[in-house]
Amino acid sequence: MKNSKSQFTLGLALACAALTFSLAVCARAQTLTYIGEFNGTNGKYPGPLVQGTDGNFYGIASLSTGGQMFRVTPAGVISTLYTFCSQSDCPEGNTPQTPILGNDGNFYGVMWGGGDITNSGTVYKLTLAGALTVLHTFNCASLTCSEGATPGAIVQGSNGNFYGVTSHGGAGGGGTFFQINPISGEFNVIYAFCSLNCSDGSYPYGAPIQGRDGNFYGATVDGGTQGGGVLYELTLGGKYSVLYNFCYDGNNCRNNAYPTGLVQDDQGNFFGTTAWAGSYNSGSVFKLSPSHRLSILHQFVFGGQEDPGSKLLLASDGNFYGVAGDNDFDYNSGICSIYEVSPQGAFSNLYTAYNGLTGPLFQGTDGNLYGTAGLGISGYGSVFKLSTGLAPLVETAPTSGRVNSVITIIGNGLTGTSSVKFNGVAASFTVQSDTFIKVGVPAGATTGTVSVETPSGTLNSNPQFVVTK
Repeated sequence: MKNSKSQFTLGLALACAALTFSLAVCARAQTLTYIGEFNGTNGKYPGPLVQGTDGNFYGIASLSTGGQMFRVTPAGVISTLYTFCSQSDCPEGNTPQTPILGNDGNFYGVMWGGGDITNSGTVYKLTLAGALTVLHTFNCASLTCSEGATPGAIVQGSNGNFYGVTSHGGAGGGGTFFQINPISGEFNVIYAFCSLNCSDGSYPYGAPIQGRDGNFYGATVDGGTQGGGVLYELTLGGKYSVLYNFCYDGNNCRNNAYPTGLVQDDQGNFFGTTAWAGSYNSGSVFKLSPSHRLSILHQFVFGGQEDPGSKLLLASDGNFYGVAGDNDFDYNSGICSIYEVSPQGAFSNLYTAYNGLTGPLFQGTDGNLYGTAGLGISGYGSVFKLSTGLAPLVETAPTSGRVNSVITIIGNGLTGTSSVKFNGVAASFTVQSDTFIKVGVPAGATTGTVSVETPSGTLNSNPQFVVTK
């Protein structure tokens, strides 16, 4: 890395804990409510959240040397689902990263370390009943081990396999892009970063996303032709392309460096943040068009609300929400914020705080935005809800799939559902509970909104569901 700030701080959660309980009025009234508080015995220093099929929220926090997966109900009751590294030598791994919900209703995730003697990490599955299965153990005894080490995050593809990145190892020493089958455990490396003298990027950051064309897209925070990381595209066949080079070169070039992840809208545009850009390297929000033209939507300002160190949330209103903060981790004086930015670049600061906001944010099926404060009111961390007036919705896991594949839909009030449609095409489904539906992607389905007819009205999906071949 060209600067120690990028590798250390970008791999950790942003921090700033709230001191106030009300928000300014913007386009809509916003209300922030703390719904759960950690006390050190039920966990501490929580990370981002994900919603389960039971309607509860789940995340990673510190409880022991290996970390924990916690559950928090909408009413704020916190409990431990699983304690990692509970066995000697941590064969299941340690230092877990935020999991995702799979199409089978289980959680899937990665561990930065542990596993075997090389301490290279693992990929795991965890049920809502707390049963853990290790799907793959990374074995990386050298800087250029073939499969890589220190996995950062995964995403489920439309074919049911999981895809992710490691930040170290690989044939080029700059990390790898891998694929794993959740049933057989078959593991393959699709690409090794830094294979082209690092002009292709190194140290991939965050989970890749599967685009509307079926290819994968992501970011690295180092390498490229200008040293500031790259945005890349990777096909399932292994064809790799750099879409954009970010720039960092000492005092000669400090303009948009260290991208922190991507999200795609229904027009094919990509949106993301850079942790360094502009005066004093305060960061930015950017847009990359389908023709790979990059434009800056917002430039953060030094002295407050700078350094957006996590990816954006594309909410159901079509706007993006994120967390910005002090990436130097000065817990006592660092200012951080929750912000909103439109696809055209209209920016609003929704909430300003100190000591602990953690990104990225998550939109629950009740329409509210959820997140955590790493230190919280008590100093151990909090779970918060930000209400902005957005309507309830449904979400699919994964967000893309092939015809005849079976996916999960989560929501609220799903008992008595009369129909599920994929962009207007009716599908066969089974209501598993009031918060959980299993549904097959029907023949003739096309990319678009999934709509669920419930006794209380129609719930639409966010984001749109992408039908792939």
